[in-house]
Amino acid sequence: MANISNFRKNIAIDLGTASVLVYIRGKGVIINEPSVVAMDSYTGKILSVGKEAKKMLGRTPGNIRATRPMKDGVIADFNSTEKMLKYFIHKSIGKTMIRPNVVICVPSEITQVQRRAVMQASKLAGAYKTYLIEEPLAAAIGAGVDITDAGGNLVIDIGGGTTDVAVIALGGIIINKSLPIGGDECDTAITEYIKGKYNMIIGERTAEEIKINIASAYPREDDNLFEVKGRNLINGLPMHVFVTSTDISEAIRHPLDQIIRTVQEVLEKTPPELAADLYERGAVMTGGGCLVPGLDRKLESKIGIPVNIAEGPVTAVVRGTGKALSWIDKLDSSEMGEEGGRRRELEERERLRRSV
Repeated sequence: MANISNFRKNIAIDLGTASVLVYIRGKGVIINEPSVVAMDSYTGKILSVGKEAKKMLGRTPGNIRATRPMKDGVIADFNSTEKMLKYFIHKSIGKTMIRPNVVICVPSEITQVQRRAVMQASKLAGAYKTYLIEEPLAAAIGAGVDITDAGGNLVIDIGGGTTDVAVIALGGIIINKSLPIGGDECDTAITEYIKGKYNMIIGERTAEEIKINIASAYPREDDNLFEVKGRNLINGLPMHVFVTSTDISEAIRHPLDQIIRTVQEVLEKTPPELAADLYERGAVMTGGGCLVPGLDRKLESKIGIPVNIAEGPVTAVVRGTGKALSWIDKLDSSEMGEEGGRRRELEERERLRRSV
C-alpha cells in the first residue's frame, strides 16, 4: 500500500498584511492576491477573498464589510484569517482528501501567542502540519544569499505592514529588528498629507495608486502632475486636485526615515567582524516597499554601504519560504515546527520563573 505522505503536497505561504503569496514546488508562485476579505456582517458568510474583495474596499453597502485580517504582519481578525487561508489553500491544491504541509513566514519579532495564532489558523484552514520560518531568513534565501556562510549578510525586507532588518550568518539571525511600518504606512501618510494640504479625503486604494505612480524617496526630475479625486473635507462634495512627486516624497518622508533609522540601529549593534563583512558585501532589499524609486540610494547615503535590490523583490520572501519546503524534516527537528514552538514557550516560562 502506498504511503499517503508520498501524495501529500507541501506549500509555502507569505501571509502578508497587504498580500498573500503562495508557492508550490515545481510550479513557483501560483497566487499573489491582496489580503482582503469581504464578509456579510449579518450572517458572517465570506462573500469574496483577494482581488475581488479588494475592489469592495470603501465601496460596500452597510451589510458588507471588506477588511484586511492582517495588521502589522500579525493576525488581527482570527476568523477572517482562517477563512482567507482556507480559500488560498484550496485554490492552490484543488479538491483533495489529503491535507497539505504548510510553511508560513512570519515577522522576526512576533510573540509566542502570535505564533500560535498563525499555526492554529493554518490548522483550521486545512493544513496537516504547519511550520514557521522568520521573514528575514526567507527573504535572504529568496534573494539568493547563502545563509550558511560564516560571513555576515544584511537583509532589509519592507513589506506592506512590517519592515524586518536582520544580520544573518551561519544559517541563523545574529541581530534583528522588526518595525510595524511598511508600504501601508506610506499609504496612510499620503492620505494624511492630502487631507492636511488640500482639505480632501481620499480612500485607501487612491492612496496606493498615488504611491505606485509618483512616490519617490527623492523629488523626481520629471515632476509631473497627477490627478487625485476625493471628497471635500469642508462641504462633503466631490473634488479633484493635482499633486506632484515633490508633494508625495514629502508625504512619505517620515515613514521612510523610520525605516532608515531601524537599519542604522541594527548596524550599530552588529559585531565588528560581521560589520566588516557588511561593508564589503552591502545590503540586500526585498519586499514591495523597496520599489519606491530612490530608496536604495537614500539608504546608501545614510548607512555608508552598498544597497542592492533583490531580483523579483516582491516574491523573494515566498520564494525563500518555498525553498525551505525541501528542509521540512529539518524544520521539524530544528524547533521551527509546532512542537518546537511549545518547547520554546516552556523554556521561556522556566527562565521567567527562575528570574522571579
